[in-house]
Amino acid sequence: MDEKKITQVQTLLKLTYGLIPIVAGADKFTNLLTDWAQYLHPGLAAMLPFSTHVFMMIVGVIEIIAGALVLINPAKAGYLVSAWLVLIALNLLAGGKFIDVAVRDIVMAIGAYSLAQISAAIKRPSL
Repeated sequence: MDEKKITQVQTLLKLTYGLIPIVAGADKFTNLLTDWAQYLHPGLAAMLPFSTHVFMMIVGVIEIIAGALVLINPAKAGYLVSAWLVLIALNLLAGGKFIDVAVRDIVMAIGAYSLAQISAAIKRPSL
């Protein structure tokens, strides 16, 4: 694969893993796409000192920051988004519901990890 194609793939992944978390994070405040609180493990929700909606707004802020970091430095932030997606998947698997969403998030985590790897490789000069 030539360098131009690699850069195109990296740019597509950077925009995807930058913009989607920003949109999903912003939606944690409005619930236009879905009722995000339904995805929270009931045991975790019961331990919160505040409502699940407040928790989801905190999650939203984290996702917006993570998305912005991907747009700024995908070589490092790709790992952050990948780990975040794995944690979301583990929450869903532990809840025993939304297994399809958990699988999707694991696939997305692999994509975010790939973004970090490609971005780091682009930064390093070839030997």
